[in-house]
Amino acid sequence: MLLTEFNSCTHDVAVRVVKPALDIPRWYDALVDGRPYASIAALTDAAAQVAAPLTAGEIDGALSHHPRIGERAQGESAEAALARKEQSGVDAAAAEALAAGNRAYEETFDRVFLVRAAGRTADDILALLQQRLGNAPEQELAVIDQQLREIAALRLAGAIETEGARA
Repeated sequence: MLLTEFNSCTHDVAVRVVKPALDIPRWYDALVDGRPYASIAALTDAAAQVAAPLTAGEIDGALSHHPRIGERAQGESAEAALARKEQSGVDAAAAEALAAGNRAYEETFDRVFLVRAAGRTADDILALLQQRLGNAPEQELAVIDQQLREIAALRLAGAIETEGARA
């Protein structure tokens, strides 16, 4: 969708466009209500500001839409399709190491490990997973909050483009 279309479409249509980026009603309603945006950068900046900080309940709700890193997302939802694309660089050997790391993470924090996978190699992700296992629970919540906001910004930029990007 073009940014001009996003700025002028109905509230419901705009929500359908941004909701797969971060399925938190407070976030997507505020983002949609903040229209119009002058640029994609203004939209993604607003998305980060509106989201900060996410509550523990919002984080848990958002995590329910994210597969374990290294696992292929199931289903036909927009969120599943985005996750498959974002994790496309994870091969079978890395998936096995990530599965072990996921188990350790879930035992430690009682939630799925989340990291912005786009632009990162499997080795990068594994190193971050190991590093984050040393975080205190409140530190880890802050990291997850940041990761969710980074993922949302990337997904928004992918869903909404400027007129020049289509030409």
